[in-house]
Amino acid sequence: MTQKDKLIIFDTTLRDGEQSPGASMTRDEKVRIARMLEKMDVDVIEAGFAIASQGDFESVRAVAEVIKDSTVCSLARAIKGDIERAGEAIKPANSGRIHTFIATSPIHMKYKLQMEPPKVLEQAIAAIKLARQFTDDVEFSLEDASRSEFDFMCRIIESVIDAGARTINLPDTVGYGEPGEYGLLFRRLMDAIPNSDKAIFSTHCHNDLGLAVANSLSAVMHGARQVECTINGLGERAGNAALEEIVMAVKTRRDLMPVETHIDIGHIVPTSRLVSSITGFPVQPNKAIVGANAFAHESGIHQDGILKHRETYEIMRAEDVGWNTNKLVLGKHSGRAAVKARFEALGISFADNDALNTAFVKFKDLADKKHEIFDEDLQSLVSDTQTHTLVDVYELGEMEVVCKTGQSPRAKVEVKIRGKSVSADAIGSGPVDATFKAIESLVHSGSHLQLYSVNAITQGTDSLGDVTVRLEHDGQIVNGVGADTDIVTASAKAYLHALNLLSAHAAKAHPQHDGI
Repeated sequence: MTQKDKLIIFDTTLRDGEQSPGASMTRDEKVRIARMLEKMDVDVIEAGFAIASQGDFESVRAVAEVIKDSTVCSLARAIKGDIERAGEAIKPANSGRIHTFIATSPIHMKYKLQMEPPKVLEQAIAAIKLARQFTDDVEFSLEDASRSEFDFMCRIIESVIDAGARTINLPDTVGYGEPGEYGLLFRRLMDAIPNSDKAIFSTHCHNDLGLAVANSLSAVMHGARQVECTINGLGERAGNAALEEIVMAVKTRRDLMPVETHIDIGHIVPTSRLVSSITGFPVQPNKAIVGANAFAHESGIHQDGILKHRETYEIMRAEDVGWNTNKLVLGKHSGRAAVKARFEALGISFADNDALNTAFVKFKDLADKKHEIFDEDLQSLVSDTQTHTLVDVYELGEMEVVCKTGQSPRAKVEVKIRGKSVSADAIGSGPVDATFKAIESLVHSGSHLQLYSVNAITQGTDSLGDVTVRLEHDGQIVNGVGADTDIVTASAKAYLHALNLLSAHAAKAHPQHDGI
């Protein structure tokens, strides 16, 4: 595969995806996702924004230390301190990249940067030259490119390529682009800039108008050879272009697309489930490729066609992207070695034997409740174990919930607050409402419930229920997650997890870095 027909997949789940309210990830969670992205053969993993916080720096560095086959990247504004911090963070990587940016649209330069175009150009060139002192792989982004003036873009792109930038990214930062217009911008720039052949042009699209994937593919058709995207389309506001949709569009329409990727598509669904479990952002059932209904057929006409010839109503095979291949034949009699082997096959590793033992005990508990265990169950089990051992201000004790027709549900909940057990009763409009009211009467958090979501992880009435609770307090937003075969118990776990995150300030404030 030549450079011309190779499409570079640049995943920014760990950076731009993390900017979704409440989607902050710990260092260990970022490493878990990065390992799966590497297993999927993602070309570039943007691990974070190193200057944003000490936690972000440590996360980027941790990913750089363990990832061997993908390029590890850190974002940096076109500022000396940002670039130096990014360079230090990616230092352990086998292949490291610094991705620096500055706004180029008139509205951003005038009102946000309060800089004249010549000064912006000067700062961009200086940033590239500094970044090249840390790595030969430097990417430059023109923030808000879709609203920037063509002539100024030509000047700045030609200059930064001369300064050493080897990837030029044209972000549709606010989701303003339209496929025909946005794609044509790439062709016009590449034709007009004398040294455009010395750089790879990249697209980074937001989904404010639902056009992120369409805009990205249009850019590819007009010469872009890198797409920046995220798992499940995760990202701030309406999200980013979805990696799974980009990759499968390129693969499915190979008759039309002038490019190929080397993504191992069999890991798409497991990676989607992992990201959803860690961030607490459920995947909508009708989401393309990874939604629960993506390959479901209810119409009799469709079912008849599928039975006669699959291609009548399916353009992809569900099993190719990881569906229907993940039944785990393990049960309550399975040994530690077999369970550990399956965890390893899923890209799940443990810091020590104690962590493995904790996960194994939870597996045994689950096996007593469920007849069949699936890979999704294990992913959720590990996420639930790791997230709930991060902080221990609040722990769930015993629960008793009573629901009776014609009477208001009542919940009695025991919570251990820093090891001391307290309990409370509450009445609510439903069992979950009563449970939350009982917990709140004990902790007095003053937080506001913004989102409550329940998802069945696998089929069957004995499925683990995955619950997401989003709480807000004084501007801080967190997503708590909990899993259990009992939905009310899972809800209590998720609520307490969110309270622990708020209490420990584990969910850092999202960096307001004028991100691309």
